[in-house]
Amino acid sequence: MLTNTLIVLATIVLMEVFSIVAHKYVMHGFGWGWHKSHHEPRTGWFEKNDLYAVVFAGVAIALIWFGTRGFYPLQWIGAGMTAYGALYFIAHDGLVHQRWPFRYTPRSGYLKRLYQAHRMHHAVEGREGAVSFGFLYAPPVAKLKQDLHALHGGRLQRQPRPDGATSQPDAVASRDRAN
Repeated sequence: MLTNTLIVLATIVLMEVFSIVAHKYVMHGFGWGWHKSHHEPRTGWFEKNDLYAVVFAGVAIALIWFGTRGFYPLQWIGAGMTAYGALYFIAHDGLVHQRWPFRYTPRSGYLKRLYQAHRMHHAVEGREGAVSFGFLYAPPVAKLKQDLHALHGGRLQRQPRPDGATSQPDAVASRDRAN
């Protein structure tokens, strides 16, 4: 039981590392065709980028299936991937992009840092020059601001858009920039 729990927890941590690499080099690289929709205004409930979640869910389901047929510990790795997917859905889709039917903007602590870090990721038009590729790990906001300034030389002028995919209404975005 303890071993299985440790496998699930280790998988969650390793999924964040994998996600950072995949987000930076796949989604902002050759996989931009799907991910681009996430950096544009969303016109419905779904965006093409959601196909990544479908692919990863398929892998997790396959691992659980093989694991329950004797290929230990694949079911626990699949369970860890599933738990990571749930955390991703809550933190990224729900908290940051507010794809839920209710709104919550964190005012302090880890959740505020996570929220701000991902908003800074979306401060850049296109796939080049973005910062903060994690979904559950958020580098310090001051470091991200410094990195954005270094990458763009103070020329970053993206205007916030009031859509759920990439931004909050102007008042919230202005407050975030001030913090």
